[in-house]
Amino acid sequence: MTAGPPDGGPEVPGPEEEPEGRLRPTSATALAVAAALGMVGGGVLRDVAVALDGTAPIVTWVQVLALVFVACFVGALAWDTRRTLHVRHERLEPHRAVNRLVLARACALVGALVAAGYAAYAVTWVGDASELAGQRVLRSAVAAAAGVAIVISSLLLERACRLPSRENGP
Repeated sequence: MTAGPPDGGPEVPGPEEEPEGRLRPTSATALAVAAALGMVGGGVLRDVAVALDGTAPIVTWVQVLALVFVACFVGALAWDTRRTLHVRHERLEPHRAVNRLVLARACALVGALVAAGYAAYAVTWVGDASELAGQRVLRSAVAAAAGVAIVISSLLLERACRLPSRENGP
């Protein structure tokens, strides 16, 4: 036998309890932690790579374009999701909605990690007189901007997945 209210009715969560089935938006703290980890990784990458291999990694335009592609894809998905749910008031299949929400959260965290990592890597090359320093700074800065675009488009997708509360509407 399970514990429940004395009258046998359904349990109602107390005022301090969060109703089951509710998800909170991605927190700024989680994004900040991911960014901090990215900054540490990007800051030490050059020294570790030089110690292990003798050369620092090169940032290629293919890497940058891959990040831009992800930002565009997630942004287009956010636009389509918002249009489907909020403009046309259509329904998504539950598994598709969950897939989009999981994608949004994962991309937001990874985007913060990548953006901070590339930014920190770019900073390690500022003021360096080596031949490829300017190229690495430019490409890393553009990759960091693409990472920020991934975070923004992911947060927009996450927001598009939210439906109005049933308490406020029909």
